[in-house]
Amino acid sequence: MAGGFVVEGGPVTGGYNGRVTVFVILSCIVAGSGGILFGYDLGISGGVTSMESFLKRFFPDVALKMEGQHKTSNYCKFDSQLLMVFTSSLYIAGLLAAFVASKVTRTLGRRASMLIGGSVFLLGSALGGAAVNIYMLILGRVLLGIGLGFTNQSIPLYLSEMAPPQYRGAINNGFELSISIGILFANLINYGVQKIHGGWGWRISLSLAALPASFLTLGAIFLPESPSFIIQQGNIEQATVLLQRLRGTQNVQKELDDLIHASNISRTIQNPFRNILRRKYRPQLVLAILVPFFNQLTGINVINFYAPVMFRTIGLKESAALLSAVVTRIFATTANIIAMIVVDRFGRRLLFIVGGIQMILSQVMIGGILFAQLKDYGGMEKDFAYVVLIIMCIFVTGFAWSWGPLTYLVPTEIAPLEIRSATQSIVVAVLFFVTFLIGQTFLAMLCHMKSGTFFFFATMLIIMTTFVYLLLPETKKLPMEQMEQIWRRHWFWKKIVEEREEGNSRETS
Repeated sequence: MAGGFVVEGGPVTGGYNGRVTVFVILSCIVAGSGGILFGYDLGISGGVTSMESFLKRFFPDVALKMEGQHKTSNYCKFDSQLLMVFTSSLYIAGLLAAFVASKVTRTLGRRASMLIGGSVFLLGSALGGAAVNIYMLILGRVLLGIGLGFTNQSIPLYLSEMAPPQYRGAINNGFELSISIGILFANLINYGVQKIHGGWGWRISLSLAALPASFLTLGAIFLPESPSFIIQQGNIEQATVLLQRLRGTQNVQKELDDLIHASNISRTIQNPFRNILRRKYRPQLVLAILVPFFNQLTGINVINFYAPVMFRTIGLKESAALLSAVVTRIFATTANIIAMIVVDRFGRRLLFIVGGIQMILSQVMIGGILFAQLKDYGGMEKDFAYVVLIIMCIFVTGFAWSWGPLTYLVPTEIAPLEIRSATQSIVVAVLFFVTFLIGQTFLAMLCHMKSGTFFFFATMLIIMTTFVYLLLPETKKLPMEQMEQIWRRHWFWKKIVEEREEGNSRETS
């Protein structure tokens, strides 16, 4: 590409042997199922908050607005601080838990973090399903957040370390596919239980989060640790046997040597969070912050949290709104599968850019239709409501093969072993913090900015797509232990790396 916005000097390969074995696939299916926990919660929270029985029990002021007993703008019917606290409390808990998880993952292993996360998530789902007041409900959300802080910190890291380099993108994208399947499962549950007479269907929705949590917790007991962590513990022979089993070949010496070298460097690092602030890791730090930050400014969690709420806002009834959320998620899940197939063929940058353009156009069109058709009072013609549904399907498709899966893949694969756990903790913390802000402010934004909310997200998408075009090098098929090469070959980052190397040379002299 002219202008030097990609890695210069041609492709770089690792020269490793091996293939995708059944052992790798089974291990990654069990670990990747942790994404279902995250997805299920994203889908459930938006669904139950559109159920009239749930609103009447915990958020009666919102229920009164929906019934029309208070004259309220269409854009403001769900504007409730307490409702936003219910949605977003999970993410502030997950943010704090992610930093604790980093220490656990680094010292006790990736599997230990999965076990802790799954167990705490089980407690949260039980408390939420049994809630009799708002305090129990929010405490359950906090426990769910702690569980997700641990699982989201450890699972993408585990998947990247277990996968062969040439298939790392597809295997790591399985985590995003699991998130999408979790959201779809939640949407189907919500659609089914809202028909239950007696108004207790929301308890089933909240309680069934225990199913994926149980699968992950039990499965993690039997998972092997990643070769990187085993080598960090000094068990070279055990790591060799595991690596041979994972790759389906005896010839793994090249990869083993790189892992040992990375582990030796990692052992010299006492404080990964302080170390990542060094200039030599500036590219990894910038991307670990901005990639998850931009992920949330696409506006995706407007759809994940509030899709049923949005569909009710534009005039659909409860059942139709929940069914519409199912439809959008089917499109997203299909796009996740496509991303798994093409990410290691076409690369990360192309998916980022194509998905970004797709989402920009979608947000502009949704904003334009709402500006023209949905006023403060009165309804929107049903034909236009279904046009918005179609455009939302296009939007979630764009996200599902770009910023969705790549947010977990790129920051993890570019980080060397000595800062990898810290990097993933920063990714999860930033993701959860911005998700918390979006969850806490979106309904107020929708109330005050109205259709302008969608133009705001379109502007953010233009900025982040430009960022990818200029500053994100291609990383497909490059072994994680050799990733430092891309910074020395990139038009911008090589200036920083070269300055760092010159500084080190002067210190040595």
